Amino acid sequence: MRPRSFAWWLALAFIGLILYASLYPFVGWRLPAEPWWGFLTAPLSRYWTAFDVVSNLLGYVPLGFLLMLAGRHAARVWVVGLAAWALGVLLSLTVESVQVFLPMRVPSNLDLLLNSAGTLWGVGLAWWLDRLGWLRRWTRLRGRLFTGQASGSLVLLALWPAALLYPSSVPFGLGQVAERLLDAVLMGSEAVGMVPANVYAEWVPWNEWTQRVCVALGVLAPALLMYAELRTWGQRLLCLLVVMLAGGLAITLSAALTYGPVHAGSWISPAVLQGLGWAVVGGVACLTLPRRAALAALVIGLLTSLVLLNRSRGLPYLAESVGIWEQGRFIRFYGLSQWLGWLWPYGVLGFGLQALLRGGRGRAEGGGD
Repeated sequence: MRPRSFAWWLALAFIGLILYASLYPFVGWRLPAEPWWGFLTAPLSRYWTAFDVVSNLLGYVPLGFLLMLAGRHAARVWVVGLAAWALGVLLSLTVESVQVFLPMRVPSNLDLLLNSAGTLWGVGLAWWLDRLGWLRRWTRLRGRLFTGQASGSLVLLALWPAALLYPSSVPFGLGQVAERLLDAVLMGSEAVGMVPANVYAEWVPWNEWTQRVCVALGVLAPALLMYAELRTWGQRLLCLLVVMLAGGLAITLSAALTYGPVHAGSWISPAVLQGLGWAVVGGVACLTLPRRAALAALVIGLLTSLVLLNRSRGLPYLAESVGIWEQGRFIRFYGLSQWLGWLWPYGVLGFGLQALLRGGRGRAEGGGD
């Protein structure tokens, strides 16, 4: 994937993220009593918070940056910059206009101004970094570190810490969706007067061995994802350490947001520590695997983890953790971490299977730096 194409896909993903966060929960649509464009000429709101200002300003900076990066070779710099800024303004205007039809959202001309300024800031940042030569340096560095297929892997790896923020039955245990889906089916069955038998009777109870395996495989998944893209075993070893550090920090942040800073380390237990030890052993054992073998190990590990997670019911404290989390400020990003926590491993599984079917082009060099 060429860098510009990669930037376009990232920009499209970020547009989707903005739409999701701006229009959630997508319910209660109604025709407004006033004209939909009335917010444009209304006086600037007197009621705002620093959080609202910062989030609306900084939230559109990545969009302007990515749009400028994606189109910087398509035309003159000032033309690309103007087009990128105009797209950001148009997106913000569209979102604010649609919010008129949602009772839980309040359109604001101040938000439109802040979003427009954020987009312009992102465009200027991309132009400045390009003038300094940093974007060209990053392209060269990326070519030395990664294989030509690393774009998708880097995006998935960047999403992994965000997915870990949402509470799970086991630390690093992403993708446990069977129980939620089954609960939804049972609720629908009860609503129509059909109460099925105890469908949970055959589920496997949690034990320390299951937790250790899920922790180990949960850490190895992002590591193996990048093993398939990195060129040397030294880079892979550093990647394993970075993955463990980033994952631990994300779960610590999640615990602090859920129960308070005093309980930030509440997720650490003997079983979790042993699982992390197994991850280190497994990660070191896989350091010299060729690309296709690393992809195969990734797919097998993810399938094993997903089967174990989805054959077990959530631990008793999980519902309490989720309830506390959803009342917190962070969930104002409207459940995005929840969806990431559910869907991330399935996205990686699809990515790994697709790479294997393509023939696993490229091999990571093993045996030295």
